Amino acid sequence: MKKGFLSRWICGVLVIMMILLSACSAKSADTLTFYAMDTVISLSVYGGEDSCAKIREKAHELDGELSAVDEKSGIYALNRDGSAVMSEEAIGLIERSLRLSREMEGYFDITVYPAVKEWGFTTGEYNVPDDERLKELAEQIDFSAVRIEGDTISLPEGYAVDLGAIAKGHLADKAKEILVEDKVDGAVLNLGGTVLLYGKKPDGSDFKVGIADPENTAAYFGYLRLGEGVVATSGGYERYFEKDGKRYIHILDPKTAKPVDNGVLSVTVFCAEGAKADALSTALFVMGKDMAEEYYREKDGFEYVLLTDGGELLISEGLSDSFSLNEAYNYDIKTIKRDKG
Repeated sequence: MKKGFLSRWICGVLVIMMILLSACSAKSADTLTFYAMDTVISLSVYGGEDSCAKIREKAHELDGELSAVDEKSGIYALNRDGSAVMSEEAIGLIERSLRLSREMEGYFDITVYPAVKEWGFTTGEYNVPDDERLKELAEQIDFSAVRIEGDTISLPEGYAVDLGAIAKGHLADKAKEILVEDKVDGAVLNLGGTVLLYGKKPDGSDFKVGIADPENTAAYFGYLRLGEGVVATSGGYERYFEKDGKRYIHILDPKTAKPVDNGVLSVTVFCAEGAKADALSTALFVMGKDMAEEYYREKDGFEYVLLTDGGELLISEGLSDSFSLNEAYNYDIKTIKRDKG
């Protein structure tokens, strides 16, 4: 058994240290590290004296509204009662989640929460449901069943939602609004593995973001040199349990209610929007390498890196020149082009 918090914390610290070390200059940053949204958040901001405090306040505000386990949150009340009056921001995020679910053909779905609970990933009391129960759970996963009327959201009986797979990306988007308003020169915000890169480093060079080794989250197998945008990674190494020699990861396939078992170890997405980056990293992971490749060719507005358990490293063409493999690794690298020809 492996606790997700520890691996995400190690990965997050590694990434933020790499970025900060590569951003050294005479101009110092305002920094802040705190715990919110079930993770450690590290902020480094150039040219914004109060921005870190504002982002921390926003993180705690979202935590109180969007948590599926906090009995005081609107999401908790919705899941408990099947209907709840929600804040304008919560409704907006749920609407955005549903749009992304449609775009991603249901491979990202916020109504997977009852199955996540059944498997024990919310409590640590792990369980392998039988086939009959899995069938019942799969029938209760359908983002299109969520109803929004004015300031009220309602769910069918047995349904529940969880915004955990998109909340940190949403925080990245709201934090960017704060940085813009504060006229910040540049910033690196590590929001528990979802990383917002904003503006420019003091020396004008690209940001450097490491991608964690799924087999050893204290190391990274490569890094990306990037400009402004959001980087989000999903991986089965974040939280899992083992039973009878089989590993079950916390990322579930909404179509089967089962943990994903398709040979993918991690997916890293880079795009302009945090919520989209978060949702896409999950969706592409669930799709698997072949379907993810086809999805990339059909859609635009994002780039990705996908690692398989067979040592294949698929890098979309928009990141191929930005990626460097750590010399300690010997992966079979394939560049994915949008044009099949």
